[in-house]
Amino acid sequence: MPAPHDPDASPPEPNTMSRGVAANATPAPDPAQHPPRGFVLWLSAAQLMSWGTLFYAFSLLLEHFERDLRLSRVDASLAFSLALLVEGVLAFWVGRLIDSGRGRAVMSAGSALGATAFFTLASAQNAWQLYAAWVVAGAAMAGCLYQPAFSILIRRYPEDYRRAIITLTFLGGLASTVFIPLVAWLIATLGWRHAVIVLGALHLGMGLPIHLYWLRGEPRATAHHTTTASKKLIEFTRHFPFWGLAAFFVLFSGITTAMGAHLVSILRERQLPEAWVIAIPASIGALQVAGRLLLFFAEKHLDVHKANRWIPTLLPAALFVLALGLQSPWVAIFYALLYGMANGMITIVKATAMATYVSRERAASLNGLLGTPTAIARALAPSAIAALWAVSGSYILGLSILCLLGVLATIAFWMAQFRSEFRKA
Repeated sequence: MPAPHDPDASPPEPNTMSRGVAANATPAPDPAQHPPRGFVLWLSAAQLMSWGTLFYAFSLLLEHFERDLRLSRVDASLAFSLALLVEGVLAFWVGRLIDSGRGRAVMSAGSALGATAFFTLASAQNAWQLYAAWVVAGAAMAGCLYQPAFSILIRRYPEDYRRAIITLTFLGGLASTVFIPLVAWLIATLGWRHAVIVLGALHLGMGLPIHLYWLRGEPRATAHHTTTASKKLIEFTRHFPFWGLAAFFVLFSGITTAMGAHLVSILRERQLPEAWVIAIPASIGALQVAGRLLLFFAEKHLDVHKANRWIPTLLPAALFVLALGLQSPWVAIFYALLYGMANGMITIVKATAMATYVSRERAASLNGLLGTPTAIARALAPSAIAALWAVSGSYILGLSILCLLGVLATIAFWMAQFRSEFRKA
């Protein structure tokens, strides 16, 4: 599959991933073009665990924090907001480190910090200890969730990064499907404090070894070979495509974060049976993978840019369904179908958009520039939805606002894409 065109990149080299080593290749191939066999699979397994523990577990722990630490919904949600804020503040520096060839150190440190965060959380007795644990978790998020992994794949698969990213997200996208029931079972069986110790052990026993071993042989940073590739980052920010994508990233990140933190409580508010409350969020992971599978097999027959235009529309449609406030399980299932498919495919769009429409060579650093505004949106979103719930007595107002923001984000992406294609023409 041909890679998306990047006007700022140098002419592509032969795709040795799919056609083998060229006849005139040297005996020692470029590691960027020849990652070890199983590379994406093992990195995907680490993503499954990291997302399941650092992101999806919080919604199941939230009410336990409220009860055991005697906190309000807003105060307890602030812990997750702090984690997301720290993740975003560190994003730029993480991007710079990865662009300089230090991806192995970044992701290994992320796993170690994830273990530290959960071990600290297990002994939390008050709000400040809770917040401290999630601040450390935020640093772990910056180091071992999708953004650093995507940046590493763009470096290792420069001519086929979109397909590599889709492959990675197949397994990573099952995080909610696997970990929401698993964490719920651990909490019911062991209590939440012992459950988070198990989550910390997973980072030490699974995430850290994977990152230390499989990220060996990382391609070193090299000088950029063209004038455009060596532009300062500030030069890329002078054009609208960057700012349109920035609005898209920030708004959609806030929306998905808010939904991740509150979906369990939203479904309980609709008075659904507890089995449905667990099953609906868990099903979203499988539906995310289904969306990515559809994209994976259809990409050869679809125009990438046309697909990128309609995919973002699915998310505000899903939020509109949920904002109706209906209590039927079938409405929740329809929401899960739309949201899961949307979130699965939008992850691919977000991961590749900066490389496709702005610059492939500097994608990690450019994405990192958006770390702080994205972090602010993600940090504010869970607490803002909690505050709207406290004022209105329901989640309908908050969901309606999220739906509107989803529409605005979609329009911003369309404008960025149009301006990028206009500049190329």
